[in-house]
Amino acid sequence: MGEVPEELKYTEEHEWVRVEGDEVSIGITDFAQNALTEVVWVELPETDIEVSAMESFASVESVKSVSEIYAPVAGTVTEVNHSLEDSPEQINEDPYGSGWICKIKVGPDLDLSGLLDAGSYSKLIGE
Repeated sequence: MGEVPEELKYTEEHEWVRVEGDEVSIGITDFAQNALTEVVWVELPETDIEVSAMESFASVESVKSVSEIYAPVAGTVTEVNHSLEDSPEQINEDPYGSGWICKIKVGPDLDLSGLLDAGSYSKLIGE
């Protein structure tokens, strides 16, 4: 089915969130990359843009389809993973590591209550 690391938070749309101080790293889950099959292109967000929670701000294209990526939290995009432009397959090979999509700086009032923990996400995907 798919790996679901305990330390991450998840959306129902299959994004993951790793909190790192006042920033969060974002990517798509192992379940999502597996469903997409071979990722061939990634549209990355621009840095320094403001995003709202659950706003579409990037996309991933596979040999099967194009999927929107939604910002799990509101904030400012501070960094994008430019290595995905030349090697989008990193999303398939290491979705929780080198396949990360971007980092977002969040405010002190970061609210993760709308996100799923690993157990809830595992139930969502039927594991």
